[in-house]
Amino acid sequence: MANDEGTAIRVYGAEWCGDCRRTKRRFSELAVDIDYVDLEAEPAAADEARRISGRTNIPVVVYPDGTHQVEPSNADVEAKLRELAILGV
Repeated sequence: MANDEGTAIRVYGAEWCGDCRRTKRRFSELAVDIDYVDLEAEPAAADEARRISGRTNIPVVVYPDGTHQVEPSNADVEAKLRELAILGV
């Protein structure tokens, strides 16, 4: 299920990060579009991710309702997507 414009989920991560790869893969498996920000390609975006989360850990997942998760489990991601009605119950 693709997200409508204006409801993008942004994920800050890096390919060397196993949790980032897992989270990105889970969104893909669920057919949920994300705006992936590769912190290796865009190092300045690391400051933005740190400002959002207050931490240096990645991935940082920012949802359309303004909330975020840091290093979320697949279950945490799925629960949030159901809460936002992006995934069915």
